[in-house]
This record gives sequence, C-alpha cells and structure tokens, in this order.
Amino acid sequence: MKCGVVTFPGSNCNHDMTYALSNILNKNVKELWHKDQDTQNCELIVLPGGFSYGDYLRSGAIARFSPIMKEVVKHANNGGLVLGICNGFQILCEAGLLPGVLLHNNNQKFICKNTFLKPVSQSAPISKRLSQSNFYKIPIAHGEGRYYASEKTINDLFLNDQILFQYS
Repeated sequence: MKCGVVTFPGSNCNHDMTYALSNILNKNVKELWHKDQDTQNCELIVLPGGFSYGDYLRSGAIARFSPIMKEVVKHANNGGLVLGICNGFQILCEAGLLPGVLLHNNNQKFICKNTFLKPVSQSAPISKRLSQSNFYKIPIAHGEGRYYASEKTINDLFLNDQILFQYS
C-alpha cells in the first residue's frame, strides 16, 4: 500500500508517522506538502498530529484551506482511505469530511497523558483485526479534544459503523 503523509506549516508528527509507516509497517511512503495539488496516487492519506498553522483560530481551521486538502477531499469522496490523527482529525472535521467539531477540553486546559481506547468498528482496515474486548493504551496531548456532534449524528455514525474507537 502506498501511503501519503501530509505536512502543514507547524506540523510536528509527520516524521514520526513517516517512520512508523515505512520502517515498522514496511509501507511505501510519500511525503505530501500542504501546497501540493497531487496525492501521487497514494491509497492511504494520513494527516498526522501537530499544530498546523499554530492552531490559530481553531485547530485545523486554516489547514483546511491548503491546496492539498482539495485533493484529500476528492480522494475520500472517491472511496480512498484517509486517516486523521489528533490535529489531522481536527483538520478533517474542519474540511467537512467528518461531521462535528472539536471543542476545548472540559477543564479548559491542555491535557497530556495516557488513556485507553476500545475498538468499536470491525469493518475498518485499522480496527478490524483488533478484539473489541481489549483496551489499548495511547498517549493524548491536546487542548481541543472534546468531540461534539448532535445526538442524531452520533447515532448515525454508530449505525453506519463509522466509529472506529472510543475512549474507555
């Protein structure tokens, strides 16, 4: 699988993602710059974490206007795989590829700690081989990590098997 990792000004997890995909998962990785207008025929496009454009306005609000995002949206709308991690997830919400928004944490503070995720979807490539009875420890670090969508939207996401993981 050919993977593309998008870098925005201020991104700081793109090198980690490139390393993980190429050296641990043995994938062919292309580095995509925010000004690129071609996804280089990548099957998976990854928007990694970081602080794109310094997270000014809202996290991901400026990055969504980058030229590469038109191509990412087109790729997703054509059935291509897209993964957004941390700031990348925020960018996907801002770009309209995902419903909902990310709000400031309830305590209004930046949170940096380990937490646990539970797989929910059994159909997505990233979670289909994971046991739904296991919990997976991951690090989180964000100031705007509280996902919000209407109750109907959340219900629709569950019904359509679009929730991959949930905090436990």
